Amino acid sequence: MMQIGELADRAGMSLRTIRHYDEVGLLVPTGRSEGGFRLYTEADFSRLMVIRRMKPLGFSLDEMAALLRVVDRLDVDADDQEARAELAAFVAQATERRTKLEQQLAMADEFVDLLRRRQ
Repeated sequence: MMQIGELADRAGMSLRTIRHYDEVGLLVPTGRSEGGFRLYTEADFSRLMVIRRMKPLGFSLDEMAALLRVVDRLDVDADDQEARAELAAFVAQATERRTKLEQQLAMADEFVDLLRRRQ
C-alpha cells in the first residue's frame, strides 16, 4: 500500500489531480489508514496510469469512467462480448485521436523548422 504522495510521485501527477479523480469516482483509494489517509495498491496505480494515458488523447472524465467500467467488467468476465465490443470502440477512438495528434505534431515540427530557418 502507498499513500497519495508516493502514488503522485510514481505517476508524475499532482496530489490535487489524484484527489479530484477520487472525488469524481475515477480512482477511489483501496483503503484508508487509521489516520484517514488514502491508501493505494499497485492495481490503483495501474488504473491511474490508464487515466493518465487517456488524458493527452482528449478523453473526457465521463469517457474515462466508461472505459474503466468496461475494463472492470472484463476483469470479472473476460468473455463478456458486450464489454469486448465497447473496448473495441475505445481502441478505434484512441487510434483516431492518436492519428490526429500525430498530424498536429507534424505541423508543429514544420513550424519549428520554419522558425529555425529564419534564425
